[in-house]
Amino acid sequence: MAVVAASTAAFTQLMKPIINDIFVNKREEMLLPIALGALVVFTAKGVATYGQAVLMSHVGFRIVADMQRDMYRKLMDTELAFFNETSPGKLVSRFIHDVQMLRNAVSNTLTGLGKDTLTLAALVGVMFYEDWILAAIAFLAFPTAILPIQRIGKRMRKVSGNTQEEMGRLTTLLDETFQGARHVKAYNMERHEAARAEEAIDGVFALMLKGSRTRNALHPIMEVLGGLAVVGVIGYGGSQVIAGNRDPGTFFAFITALLLAYEPLKRLAKLNANLQEGLAAAQRVFALIDRPPRLTEKPDAAELKVTQGEVRLENVSFTYNGEDEEKALHDVTLAAPAGKTCALVGASGAGKSTVLNLIPRFFDVTGGAVTIDGQDVRDVTLHSLRDSLALVSQEVMLFDDTVRANIAYGRPDASSADIESAARAAGADDFIAALPEGYDTLVGPRGTRLSGGQRQRIAIARAMLRDAPILLLDEATSALDTESERKVQRALGTLMKGRTAIVIAHRLSTVMDAEVIYVMDKGRVVEQGSHAELLARGGAYARLYAMQFADEGEREAADLRAQA
Repeated sequence: MAVVAASTAAFTQLMKPIINDIFVNKREEMLLPIALGALVVFTAKGVATYGQAVLMSHVGFRIVADMQRDMYRKLMDTELAFFNETSPGKLVSRFIHDVQMLRNAVSNTLTGLGKDTLTLAALVGVMFYEDWILAAIAFLAFPTAILPIQRIGKRMRKVSGNTQEEMGRLTTLLDETFQGARHVKAYNMERHEAARAEEAIDGVFALMLKGSRTRNALHPIMEVLGGLAVVGVIGYGGSQVIAGNRDPGTFFAFITALLLAYEPLKRLAKLNANLQEGLAAAQRVFALIDRPPRLTEKPDAAELKVTQGEVRLENVSFTYNGEDEEKALHDVTLAAPAGKTCALVGASGAGKSTVLNLIPRFFDVTGGAVTIDGQDVRDVTLHSLRDSLALVSQEVMLFDDTVRANIAYGRPDASSADIESAARAAGADDFIAALPEGYDTLVGPRGTRLSGGQRQRIAIARAMLRDAPILLLDEATSALDTESERKVQRALGTLMKGRTAIVIAHRLSTVMDAEVIYVMDKGRVVEQGSHAELLARGGAYARLYAMQFADEGEREAADLRAQA
């Protein structure tokens, strides 16, 4: 940057000999030295401009890349509740749009503060060296630009913040409609969604146009001030040359320095508007990075030691939003015996999944405690806790990678033999072998190239490969057909031997062999016991059982009538 500034200032000094020696005194022997001097100046400026641009880009982009990395790490360590409360579209907007605004501001700001400030200082130095009176005249009007520059900067920050919010809304809409394209088409809502998108796009357009008008409002101000400076210099300096008090070379050197100084001065004036855009983006980015976590490890957290695998909930209460009147669980006490299967059954909204989410500390209990072999899950490290668990949910999440990588997701160092063994145990090996590239077939975004049952079996294979002492199964066979379910149930039966398994099941037939069954209703445990004990009691479980098998009987009868 210093070389760029010096070479720019040196160029103005070439104007003296060009005017005085060549045009006025017509000294032919000066042509070659002046031409060579100009070549050296322009070469030095070109090389230095490239160097400073690349180096400052590296610094600016590195800063922003580090912020993206920190933001992503922070999100990965953030509690699950945050992702339930924040749309993916808004988070993606922070990473893409906000960071792009920040990247532009950092690059422009660093370059402007460095190169333009040094260049302006060098040229101003030349101007005062040549004629301090002319220099004073040239810069007399520029302090008046400070107030409008500040006001425009404040407006730019506000407009930019609103634009980024609107961009987040648009990104959310796109994420929802692209993921839900099947439902949009099924309900003939294409025109409705197009209208919503058009409204959001027009909102972004209006704000960006407003930002452009605000940002460029500085141009007429700076042009008028620049014009006034040139008029003053020509009026006073020209009269001095005509009177013989100044030589033409000095006057042209001054004019050249003034005109060259005008561009970095304009960029520096505009720098505040660019900086305010970046600060609006930085506020949103740092708000995410600096957000205090709600769920943390204790400083003295110990490693979880699973000796038997007993899981207990003792008088557990839980609310999602901190309001007592909306408790999801009310003084729940239950125990999953070590090495046994514990089933949770009940209607939707009874609190079964909430219980499952508290065990790996996706959420922290509001009251009571969750323990594993007597160790409170809040007293152990999250890594050791979750390393002892394997989860299969009804909401199967596959990544846009190969079948092999998805099965090995919880254990990336697994051998091919172990991966294939887990797939066979989950009843997935047959359909995987039929895929175009077998285990190396890409499953597509969220596993869209596979059927629901195939995705479910890969998720179960993933849990089998993890070989954890405690299994959490949330409707693990809900997406399977009857034949596949039988295969997977046999595989799960083998997997669960000697392990503690906590199973949520809608179909009671899948949990009839569980050692203990807890019936939940409205966040409370209303019954517990074995299948036979609960049936004999004739309570809530017996009613669920009778209702479910009556429904299944009706469906079977309807199927028979249809076949007849």
